[in-house]
Amino acid sequence: MTTVNVAIVYYSAMGNVHALAHAAAEGAEKAGARVRVRRVAETAPAAAVAANAAWERYRAEHAEVPEPVHEDLVWADAVLWGTPTRFGNPSSQLRAFIETTGPLWAQGKLAGKVYSAFTSSNTLHGGQESTILALANTFYHWGGVIVPPGYTDPVQFQTGNPYGTSHVAGAPGNQVAPSEVTLQAAAYQARRVVDVAAALKAGRTDT
Repeated sequence: MTTVNVAIVYYSAMGNVHALAHAAAEGAEKAGARVRVRRVAETAPAAAVAANAAWERYRAEHAEVPEPVHEDLVWADAVLWGTPTRFGNPSSQLRAFIETTGPLWAQGKLAGKVYSAFTSSNTLHGGQESTILALANTFYHWGGVIVPPGYTDPVQFQTGNPYGTSHVAGAPGNQVAPSEVTLQAAAYQARRVVDVAAALKAGRTDT
């Protein structure tokens, strides 16, 4: 099997998207991929983070996660992007990193790669699908190959989102972590991404 390089780039404030990202990493690794997990830089004011105990605790407990650099995207055959919803859109932290990729786009270095996305929101109808679709707008501009999980595995009929793995965290201060089913969905989504990226990479090698 063709070995695939997978970058998982995400932003997480409370740890929910972090959990999905690491479940995706496990799924990708089990599918035979080389994986880099990267969390984008925090851009919120320090005072805002300090005012929320859960936010501050998460930052302290997971400070070791490296931040993404452009080379991670160049290296990757596929990139999974994770973000909480922000008024139906990706977080500003993730967008801030994406906005730096213009030079790569201009050189065609982001084209032809596989892209997929996952998210978390406080409420069931809190903008999960629109957040993933908003990220897809960027993938279109890059010339990427968008791979959603769809309804292609039994776990998808339990989680119900064909656009990308999604978690409902609940109200701030009383949030719940992703369930085992949701983590399985994230792992499955990553495996599907690896399978498609491997097929593309093998096809290019054969031509």
